Amino acid sequence: MHVHWVFVTKYRRKLFDSAAIECLLAVFSTMCHDFGARLTEMNCEDDHVHPIVEYPPKVAVRNLVNSLKGVSSRLLRRRRPDIQKRYWKGVLWSPSWFASSCGGAPVDVVRRYIEQQKPQPEKQGQLRPPRYPSPPEGRGLPRNGSTCHMPSGYLFLLASTAIKTTEGQHHGE
Repeated sequence: MHVHWVFVTKYRRKLFDSAAIECLLAVFSTMCHDFGARLTEMNCEDDHVHPIVEYPPKVAVRNLVNSLKGVSSRLLRRRRPDIQKRYWKGVLWSPSWFASSCGGAPVDVVRRYIEQQKPQPEKQGQLRPPRYPSPPEGRGLPRNGSTCHMPSGYLFLLASTAIKTTEGQHHGE
């Protein structure tokens, strides 16, 4: 089974230079090997990483994520005092994370997507996060029958919440 994760630094601080990326790559590869998994691809930006991991079904995704984030945070802060100084509570990663299974799409397609996440240097200052309208009433998804358009067969995880989607299915009702 393959999974694509996104881990974001706490406060979206831009911490990752080439030395930090090499350290993260080594730590993630070692931790995956310890779990019987394999890091197949990883792309890093200044404030987040996109790893793709092939893991056996007996491994709990949550346990692997907790180990990857915990060990990488501890080792990177220990090896890089400049990063240690930026976080006074000893935390590197945001507590949330995103994961999607790669079963619905060929791994090469997801790998190309991750490779394309690195912004071009001339456009880097122009990138803005998308603006989404807030839900019309209260919190969460609107209850007015709107649909969630996601490719069928994808499994999206946020922290420990999972939603299996099918195309055109109504959510939040």
